[in-house]
Amino acid sequence: MNSQQIYETSRMINNENLDVRTITMGISLLDCIDSDSDRACQKIYEKITTKAKDLVKVGQQIEAEYGIPIANKRVTVTPISLIAAASHDHDYVKYAKTLDRAAKALGIDFIGGYSALVQKGYQTGDKTLIASLPEALSETDFVCASVNVGSTRSGINMDAVSQMGKVVVEGAKRDMMNNAKLVIFCNAVEDNPFMAGGFHGVSEPDVVINVGVSGPGVIKNALEKVKGASMDVVAETIKKTAFKVTRMGQLVGTLAADRLGVQFGIVDLSLAPTAAAGDSVAEVLEEIVVAQVGTHGTTAALAMLNDAVKKGGIMACSHVGGLSGAFIPVSEDAGMIEAVNAGTLNISKLEAMTAVCSVGLDMIAFPGDTPQETISAMIADEAAIGMINNKTTAVRVIPAPGKKVGDEVKFGGLLGHAPVMAVNPAVSTNLIQRGGLIPAPVHSFKN
Repeated sequence: MNSQQIYETSRMINNENLDVRTITMGISLLDCIDSDSDRACQKIYEKITTKAKDLVKVGQQIEAEYGIPIANKRVTVTPISLIAAASHDHDYVKYAKTLDRAAKALGIDFIGGYSALVQKGYQTGDKTLIASLPEALSETDFVCASVNVGSTRSGINMDAVSQMGKVVVEGAKRDMMNNAKLVIFCNAVEDNPFMAGGFHGVSEPDVVINVGVSGPGVIKNALEKVKGASMDVVAETIKKTAFKVTRMGQLVGTLAADRLGVQFGIVDLSLAPTAAAGDSVAEVLEEIVVAQVGTHGTTAALAMLNDAVKKGGIMACSHVGGLSGAFIPVSEDAGMIEAVNAGTLNISKLEAMTAVCSVGLDMIAFPGDTPQETISAMIADEAAIGMINNKTTAVRVIPAPGKKVGDEVKFGGLLGHAPVMAVNPAVSTNLIQRGGLIPAPVHSFKN
């Protein structure tokens, strides 16, 4: 890097909220499978705490040496439903507690992988893990969970969709924040470094470092310099800026992997907002000349933003992966919250935006008395968008007990706060009670 590039990167870090959002170590637990669950849990604890023992220290060293903030140090593991199935236990909560104990020993921020992949049906451990989710999440502090209920290749498992609506409601009754640690996916990816949906796929290396970068503030500041320019210029500006941001992720990932003696995997170049001022995807969309996020034109602006980020980032590093694009969580984005409060953004518009963004309905609060069938139907709609468009979609929603539309829910930390949003009052019971499998779309047959 020349002196001008170093200056630009320093300015982005100091003034524009640029950071490496996470370095995430993925660890395979396939060699920890054991028919005795106590032995399996011991193997799991020992492998995680051995492989990731220096993760936090190395992250802090890189921060100090290069002046690059690394917001989170995280671990993902093989979906626990696959590991625990050999034990024939009727409850997998002890596995969640083992992951939590390992996370605390390491001093990391989150550990992901208390997960099940049920897009085409249930295997031995899947039902047990899903049934345990409310208790497992309430009994742990750092464990994140995910369930993949659909894919373009397989269709949508509507039995699982129905069950996940029930899990979300039961989780909220125990503690509203349980659902902030639970993501329901369609087309989940195996190398996602972001939480709460991260897990270590079975096709991944034994141990790997994946990096998630961010930078909505950097994109916004770059766009302020091209006010009034055509969309071609806007897209080109985003591409060039995404390139610079992603190069920083490549540097950090390469350094971390080398110092930890493991393989470097991918950079996920998603624009992940926080509740901090100037770190908002909504504000980026408004800088593209949407009067306020949620109004007509928002989906077009988001589609262009997402595509330009991907194009810029792909050229900047050896391997791009994860989700890569723009996240639109309501509670974690000050501009999204303002739009909801102003009445320009609602759940229906958010659903439309998920057809072109990185993920889906994310960190949305709604009344705690919302029926579980309505939540299941939301999951089904998002899964359908992902299945038909051959992209990842997800649902992470927060029923807020005792809250009504217009109230505010405070989550704290990076999760911010959220206005309680209205859901469609018409019931979806008949759809959800049908169960079965929505078949894969015709374009899935590509052999």
